[in-house]
Amino acid sequence: MLIAGCTSGGTSSERSGANEHPQIGRVLDALDASDYADNTIIVFWTDHGWNLGEKEHWRKFALWEDSTRTPVIIAGPGVAAAGTRSTRPVSLLDIYPTLLDLGGISPREELEGVSLRPLLADPDAEWAHAAVTTHGRNNHAVRTDRWRYIRYSDGAEELYDHSDDPHEWYNLADEPEHAETKERLARRLPAVNVPGADGSQ
Repeated sequence: MLIAGCTSGGTSSERSGANEHPQIGRVLDALDASDYADNTIIVFWTDHGWNLGEKEHWRKFALWEDSTRTPVIIAGPGVAAAGTRSTRPVSLLDIYPTLLDLGGISPREELEGVSLRPLLADPDAEWAHAAVTTHGRNNHAVRTDRWRYIRYSDGAEELYDHSDDPHEWYNLADEPEHAETKERLARRLPAVNVPGADGSQ
């Protein structure tokens, strides 16, 4: 989720930053009182979500929506009006390319993320990109506006249609009519899976 300007939350991941909000206000007050208020880009994001028993799962460590969703808040020059919200799926990998773009710095070809500038100008802009999440080696989720596709290292799959199943209760991966959707989303999975760090699973 991408929010321009300020936060107004409801999800568990948004609420996780509630204790920090007074401190954020102090920093923003100091910025407003400085000579840099009109040429500073502010980016705020929180830790990802937390399952509280949904799908019989506790804590994080899953590739579902509630575990992976993170608010990204960007304010500053070239950003839409405060409080504007986009529902397009974005990734934390997109923050650095966005800052390069907003700062007028040439893009770097080796970066995997994309600039969010089109969404910052128009939150409803067409968006062909997906957010990809990895948890452990060879376990990935692909999230588009409508779909979440998950493929695990053992080949197991999950497919959820967010147009009528926002809580991801109904796995459609085994339904033959969704084979083409799975194939299309699978093309967005990482082609390279680097080995984990020593001691990791």
